[in-house]
Amino acid sequence: MTYVIAQPCIDVKDKSCVDECPVDCIYEGERSLYIHPDECIDCGACEPVCPVEAIFYEDDVPEEWAEYYTYNVDFFDELGSPGGAAKLGNTGRDHPAVAALPPQNQDVEL
Repeated sequence: MTYVIAQPCIDVKDKSCVDECPVDCIYEGERSLYIHPDECIDCGACEPVCPVEAIFYEDDVPEEWAEYYTYNVDFFDELGSPGGAAKLGNTGRDHPAVAALPPQNQDVEL
């Protein structure tokens, strides 16, 4: 089981969750953040600090964003398991479905 970052994070990337993650498993894409499903220890530290409520436990992802579980998993197909997001920095890419979306969350104030 793992946590999943859904649509509200796209084009926001506040990174409060990154600061809270004790195992450095939240990776940065060009437009969104992604939680590595094999590196996440299911501690839940990321969820309450997300200012846009984009992080959900895998079984609790709202139906409207159910595909984001797959997006998060698929994001790491090419990337693999680098063993820590901080040393990698922005990967410069996103899941193709995320990359294809029009600009999101332009009215979000953090």
